[in-house]
Amino acid sequence: MQVLHLDIETYSDISLNDCGVYKYVDSPNFEILLLAYAIDDEPVQIIDLASGENIPEDIADAIFNKSIIKSAFNAQFERVCLSKHFSTIISPESWHCTMVHAATLGIPGSLDSVSKALGFPLDKQKLYTGKNLIRIFSIPHKTKTADNQVSMLKTQARILPSDRPKEWEQFKTYCKQDVVVEREIYKKLKRYPLPPEETQAWYLDQRINDYGVKLDINFVQQAIQIDKKYTQHLINRYQKLGLENPKSVTELKDYLSEKLGFYVRAITKQTIPELKQTAKDIPEALEALLIREEMAKTSVSKYSKMNEVICSDDRARGLLQFYGAGTGRWAGRLIQVHNLPRNTIKDLDLARQLVTDGDMEILEMCYPSIPDILSQLIRTAFIPSPGHRFIVSDFSAIEARVIAWLAGETWRLEVFRTHGKIYEASAAKMFKVPIESIDKGSPLRQKGKVAELALGYQGSIGALRQMDRKWAANASEDELQELVNQWREANPKIVKLWYDVEAAAIEATENRSIVELQRGVKFIYEPSFLFIQLPSGRKLAYPKPRLKPHDKYKGKIKITYSGMDANYNWVEIDTYGGKLVENIIQATARDCLRDAMLRLDKAGYKIAFHVHDEVVLDVPIGKGSVKEVTEIMSEPLTWAPDLPLRAEGFECDYYRKD
Repeated sequence: MQVLHLDIETYSDISLNDCGVYKYVDSPNFEILLLAYAIDDEPVQIIDLASGENIPEDIADAIFNKSIIKSAFNAQFERVCLSKHFSTIISPESWHCTMVHAATLGIPGSLDSVSKALGFPLDKQKLYTGKNLIRIFSIPHKTKTADNQVSMLKTQARILPSDRPKEWEQFKTYCKQDVVVEREIYKKLKRYPLPPEETQAWYLDQRINDYGVKLDINFVQQAIQIDKKYTQHLINRYQKLGLENPKSVTELKDYLSEKLGFYVRAITKQTIPELKQTAKDIPEALEALLIREEMAKTSVSKYSKMNEVICSDDRARGLLQFYGAGTGRWAGRLIQVHNLPRNTIKDLDLARQLVTDGDMEILEMCYPSIPDILSQLIRTAFIPSPGHRFIVSDFSAIEARVIAWLAGETWRLEVFRTHGKIYEASAAKMFKVPIESIDKGSPLRQKGKVAELALGYQGSIGALRQMDRKWAANASEDELQELVNQWREANPKIVKLWYDVEAAAIEATENRSIVELQRGVKFIYEPSFLFIQLPSGRKLAYPKPRLKPHDKYKGKIKITYSGMDANYNWVEIDTYGGKLVENIIQATARDCLRDAMLRLDKAGYKIAFHVHDEVVLDVPIGKGSVKEVTEIMSEPLTWAPDLPLRAEGFECDYYRKD
């Protein structure tokens, strides 16, 4: 099939990094400046739209022709920008994203980092001059006014090609070179084709991002205003105490040291409770601490981001990143729907209405903490389209089900095929008591729950303490070790899975071979990669695998591979059996969601967005049902027919947790 390789350079007065591509192109000042392209291995051509050239008819036809592949690095950007240029949504079908393809091989990042990771020669790497040229031609400029104050220039005053002809020619060369690099990446990655299901999932992901979700903009703006008023109210109270700057830790430390009669070394989330206890009989000191504590809660960053990214039709788009994690899971972008605060208050409707009305006084009378209420209401800013309602549905205990299925832990599978009470059943198994003796308020259930959440991936005492900051944080090492031993004794096949997986990874890497485990899981060594084939057939990739002497356990071997750390640096990463099992389980759970979303899409349901193992559907009133949605999500998988899936759901007029 013919391939059209593309790269564009653009201008907009909206920040691409801050607001995303959909808001970026929504600006009336958006335009495509340059379009570089190459058909297959033909020489790269450049179209200078900013200087009056037009996209040739045959290239325009190719962009819309579904029998011609359009390939670009971060293809969503090119596709959305070209959709705006042609004033019609270009379907993602027949598009190919080399950035996503690289991510499936464990090489996420920029065009530059991917070309280096793949070992391209210098003439096939991205030009370093690009960032400066983009600053010149693609973004608004700042200038100093007569009184030396920095202000934004008007859009029409931006730097044009005719203003900097030499740099403009360099920009054209830069754009063409990006096509050269992208084409080389495309050729290199062809050796590792995407499974058809992944291609279809990416198409669906693009349609979900195109569709977006409606925001209640009045509610959002009222929440921002209430937060501003409340913050000022706290500042006024603070300053009445004789303090000036609520953000100054030094000022507050000096103030408290004077009031309490001893030097206050630190003011943190951990030290404030003890300081409050000490200051309980000193009103001014206690008031300062209470205000400081309340100020720390006043964050409307999610509301502000909503206000920033919302498009002219009151929809937020581009909130999801396909293959945002090494396991293939989606990542949140912009508003970050993957880490929204939970809502626990019962009268959510009342609180939401008070915010919508901008009634801070009654809100403050009804609830002890305005920041807490605003935080709990963040989810409710997402609303259905007119004439629609949300159907929200998620998988029940998906990771616990998958690990039980993969390990063949039969007692757990029986729990999931019957009552589903895994915390109670786990506690009963661990402590050798009847399950009937354990209810939701039982201390044994809480221990069982903490153990379930912390220990499934070879976690130990540290994992328990990390998971539970109350009981486990204060328990003795002996008590926690006993809990670890009890959980492992109750789950011998899961424990065996950790060691089998580690042994298989070592064997495949050492012998450059294929090692098979149960449920279709395989460890496959290929030059420069260790692959783990999942039950679905999809593969996880670990670039440049190595075996090294363990630096902690003498006589043992550790597995390392190359990947991105938390700071997006390409580094060597250690791994082990439990961590690899976690990767396999989370990746398999992700594939369960992928297949469920493809089935929901086929059944005609519009997915507004999804969060972890939950989908939020924008459904016309009178059509569809929770029953149908949960049945579709719970259907047996072709590649795992005996995996006991279960979905639960509900309807709502705004997004929330049930």
